[in-house]
Amino acid sequence: MNQTVKELQSQFKQLRLAETAEELPKLLREAEQVSWTYLELLEAITHFELNKREEKSIERRMKWARFPYHKTLMEFQVKEQNALSERQLTQLQELNWLEQQYNLILLGPPGVGKTHLSVGLGIEAIQKGFQVYFVTMGELLHLLKTQEFTHKSQVQIKRLQASDLVIIDDLMYMAMDQREANLFFQVINHLYERSSIILTSNKSPEEWGELMGDEGITTAILDRLLHRVEVVSMNGDSYRMKNRQNLF
Repeated sequence: MNQTVKELQSQFKQLRLAETAEELPKLLREAEQVSWTYLELLEAITHFELNKREEKSIERRMKWARFPYHKTLMEFQVKEQNALSERQLTQLQELNWLEQQYNLILLGPPGVGKTHLSVGLGIEAIQKGFQVYFVTMGELLHLLKTQEFTHKSQVQIKRLQASDLVIIDDLMYMAMDQREANLFFQVINHLYERSSIILTSNKSPEEWGELMGDEGITTAILDRLLHRVEVVSMNGDSYRMKNRQNLF
């Protein structure tokens, strides 16, 4: 490697283009072998840098999301359930609903693919530039109750509030007390018409009131969640809430 290339690499690093600096000798060799024009070389360098930045951005958003595992929509066995057709799954994958701030509620017993579907949609959203945050209902309540005195909880709540898509897993797995219901309402109220929400639950919205123990709070939460929503029963046909705007 000649001195000029080393100097160029040093300059690239000063410009905070460290990976491009490392790749530079390879790009120059290829330029010589294929007889690139100056413009083609510049295009190759900028494309390499932009691709690396996008890869790092996706990696950061994946860490931010905190998915419990990595399962894509390609791995979702749509033929093993009758709640969604191939066309509807493709429609969800296009993420127009996310751009329009629709919510999704995925209902059904354990093991039917609710969490897998939500994670797959979350990964798809990250690939398309959206910020996603995944949390179980139990974890969310813990964060909400400890945010006043725990910095870690404060950071996580801020990330949740800043996300384009928030996935709340296992909603209504257990009953809430009045304080917990109030804290949960504050989260939903903050996200309302700012972000989309995916909820997974083994209880239908009609049953949530019993588990929250406060009819007023339940009504307020449902009004916000069900304004624009698609409710999908994963152990049967998809059904829609009456008098609501629906996606499919």
